Amino acid sequence: MSPTEFREQIARLTARIAGRPLDAALDTWLNAEHGAGSTTYSELKAACLAGVAEGWLCDREGGGIRYGRIFKPAEDLHGFSVDVVDMRDIAGPHHTHPNGEIDLIVPIDATAEFDGRPAGWLVCPPGSAHRPTVSHGRALVLYLLPDGRIDFTR
Repeated sequence: MSPTEFREQIARLTARIAGRPLDAALDTWLNAEHGAGSTTYSELKAACLAGVAEGWLCDREGGGIRYGRIFKPAEDLHGFSVDVVDMRDIAGPHHTHPNGEIDLIVPIDATAEFDGRPAGWLVCPPGSAHRPTVSHGRALVLYLLPDGRIDFTR
């Protein structure tokens, strides 16, 4: 796996979600069509695990969280940026999603959850806010942010 191959995987997915509202319907669709157990999920999980192991994902650390923005918003990614975090039993910094956020939850420990959700997808609508929290173990979380927008609370 390489960053270029990973980008191609993400681009195939963002092509299918481009222009859709970030809402409960998208959350349901992603989990039904691309959720845990699907080919898409398995391929993205394998890519994330490889990227972390090879050091090109989550290449920074702060406050007990490994993180990194692997891709800035781009046309081939349909305007989404791509970040991946590696968290274990920790709450991250509070922030808002001006344009929404799409999260792929990849538990490393079988019981790990992100914001109370197990393996799969979580769609946060525009204007939503949270303190991202991984509980019950370790998980990777891939974030797709429209236009790369995220506002951290001071």
